[in-house]
Amino acid sequence: MNTTNVQLSAPSSASDAAANPVLRVPPASPAAAVAYFGASLAFHADVSDVASALAAGGDPGFVVIDTRSTASWDQGHVPGAIHLPTALIAEQAEALLDKSVPVVTYCWGPGCNGATRAALALAQRGFHVKEMLGGFEYWAREGFEFETWEGREQRAPDALTAPVDGGACGC
Repeated sequence: MNTTNVQLSAPSSASDAAANPVLRVPPASPAAAVAYFGASLAFHADVSDVASALAAGGDPGFVVIDTRSTASWDQGHVPGAIHLPTALIAEQAEALLDKSVPVVTYCWGPGCNGATRAALALAQRGFHVKEMLGGFEYWAREGFEFETWEGREQRAPDALTAPVDGGACGC
């Protein structure tokens, strides 16, 4: 096996740093990175982790909330999710959810911030909440079963988002 040694070092001059868009703004200190990434994990859940927890059987310790419209819900949703559109959270969340049970919100996908708005609305009402990164798009793209108004469906995993053999991604 042929390997090449690569030395990682700071740019040799200010002009080198300015020419490099990655290092134009230097990385945060390790302590700041620990705080930031630790906080990020407190606010977000990965599609694969949610699917794994739900598939384990029993009580996963959280509920999943689909924050999209009824038409979107009918097109496909996570099995077992509760349908609570963001616009209805103020009037329905307290009746549908238990504040002692964490909530995981999702919307269409990474190009939509509906789950973020829903998570904010729920947190403002005293719920413990995380947002499922990737939303329904990545749920389907990673090959997890979903429900539609016609019944259950499952697509083959997209090789760009999940291992096609159905194994763990290793991350």
